[in-house]
Amino acid sequence: MEAFLVSTAIVTLAEMGDKTQLLSLVLAARFRKPWPIVLGIFVATLANHALAGAVGSWVTTVLGPQVLRWVLGLSFIAMAVWMLIPDKLDDDGDGAAPRFGVFGTTLVAFFLAEMGDKTQVATVMLAAQYSAYFWVVAGTTLGMMLANAPVVWLGDRLVKKVPIRVVHLVSALIFLVLGLLALFAGDATPLA
Repeated sequence: MEAFLVSTAIVTLAEMGDKTQLLSLVLAARFRKPWPIVLGIFVATLANHALAGAVGSWVTTVLGPQVLRWVLGLSFIAMAVWMLIPDKLDDDGDGAAPRFGVFGTTLVAFFLAEMGDKTQVATVMLAAQYSAYFWVVAGTTLGMMLANAPVVWLGDRLVKKVPIRVVHLVSALIFLVLGLLALFAGDATPLA
């Protein structure tokens, strides 16, 4: 259960102001059809994070406990630094009707935007940290939905009221603490 709660909290915070959250806002403004957009975000996130979680779980079978501890610790600290760099979204759309429908366009755009993104990298690291693949993927997916679904429905009003810089600082602090815990834990086993 700890893996689920930590994964949900970290990804919800990490997603605030992220390019995929900005993409959610752009899709909502462009298509004005919240249900297919939210469903597309959910399916894309579930597929992307299931793959990322599988990579994270696989890494634990390849690396020894000492190496894994250092890789995870340094990765979490690097993620803390990355959280302090704001994301931007290049809007190169021409306003044309979506070729694959609203759901299909959202699914493809969101899946591709999430590749190599902070939350995908966090999912890999969390799956490696905890021996709870299902709970990590469920938590990171829920975190994405908690951050993105309200943006689709409430749009610009919600984004303007959230102090993104503070959210990024809190996220960075959480990643830093996780990194330090991984590096300086008394034993070489994951923290789960």
